[in-house]
Amino acid sequence: MKERITFVKAPDENVDLKHLDDFDCARAAERLGEAAYLDVDYDAKSGQAIFTSFDQRSPDPDGWNDEIQPRWNSTKTETGVFTQQQTSESEELSFAGYLTVVSEDKKPKQTRFSFPSRHHPASGSSFLVTFPKPAGLHPTLRLTFPTQVSSPAQDCGLYTHLTLPLSFFVDKYQLSSPNYLIANNLQGIRALSGETDLEAPEWVIRKWGSTMLLELVHHTPHGARLESMESRWHVNIPLHLRYLPPREGGATSVNIPWPIVFWACPAEEGVDLNDNPFDRVNLGYEALFDPATTFYHFQPQPREGGGRLMERVQVPVMDLQESGWVESGTVGVIILGALWVTWEILRVSLSGWERKKRTSMPKKVQ
Repeated sequence: MKERITFVKAPDENVDLKHLDDFDCARAAERLGEAAYLDVDYDAKSGQAIFTSFDQRSPDPDGWNDEIQPRWNSTKTETGVFTQQQTSESEELSFAGYLTVVSEDKKPKQTRFSFPSRHHPASGSSFLVTFPKPAGLHPTLRLTFPTQVSSPAQDCGLYTHLTLPLSFFVDKYQLSSPNYLIANNLQGIRALSGETDLEAPEWVIRKWGSTMLLELVHHTPHGARLESMESRWHVNIPLHLRYLPPREGGATSVNIPWPIVFWACPAEEGVDLNDNPFDRVNLGYEALFDPATTFYHFQPQPREGGGRLMERVQVPVMDLQESGWVESGTVGVIILGALWVTWEILRVSLSGWERKKRTSMPKKVQ
């Protein structure tokens, strides 16, 4: 179920959302928290904010049971119930169902429409994310694919887009080595943005993190299968951890979201992808491709007992209980080093003074 909520603020007027009682703001906010995904769009010029949520399943165990009322007298509330239909074109989406304007239409109107779509599920394709242990300070993100992987069309590329939190970074120089790329089923970095400083610790970074688009090696042309390969094949993506704040126990855990994996294929000539009213844009990666590109997304498959697309990695940090010895030792080494440098300076100065004194003394005459 898809629901769109719009807040409108006049340019010269301040609106307090606490006063929107007839809108039932608290209930709407609660439902947004349970959404499968949430898109927020804000237009500073018009003062309009649009919250679009998508629910994969009903919040009510008895099924979808929702009461929709007009929120304001001047607001038009349109509600539709549709089911997806089969289409002859792989790039199209088709829906059929009923559409009604609340408080205006006496009965729902039958509606059917279809349009080209930019995003599609990749049929029968899934992936799993793991971090081989021990992770250490240089963990490897491993993508595991089943054998049944096939390109959906000609001239498609296989990509993964990573959103890396502040604790992680990638070394673009490491991912430029041809031998390393081939050994790990990678073709190379296609885009990298955000914080890419290789030396800065976490506590001095001001940005939120970084994003990276990687092209992967795929072993199958359009319509082919990997019957002759092993049961699974892997892609290894090297990551690195910044120096993290010390903690008692010498270990901490950091979270990293699963990447997305997709085929990017050129759309057929003459197809207009902008006609889709359900199109999702500005996702962070589609702007890196030609506007006439369709995406076929792999389905993430979390391990049993978990549904969160988030990995928690246990990593080492400085142990606060042992840091006293480190601090004392560091101070001792600094003092010894300073004393040694001082002694060398004095020794050189004294030896020079002795030579100068000997050369300045008069020689005895026999």
